[in-house]
Amino acid sequence: MADTVYSKTQIVGTSEKGVDDAIRGAISRASKTLDEISWFEVVEIRGHVTDGEVAHTQVTLAVGFALADTK
Repeated sequence: MADTVYSKTQIVGTSEKGVDDAIRGAISRASKTLDEISWFEVVEIRGHVTDGEVAHTQVTLAVGFALADTK
């Protein structure tokens, strides 16, 4: 049996509530189409300011997932 092989892709989560909510929303959504998500890393955080207040947060994530075995 071979060692596990992973692929990595980037996704962007958004939230009006903050960084944690953006991350959790992105991982939850990605889990619906990517099997075997194993880890993530935050690549970038940015936001939108309206009237001197943080209005929206965007978090770019690198998401790692195991490739399925082929038979």
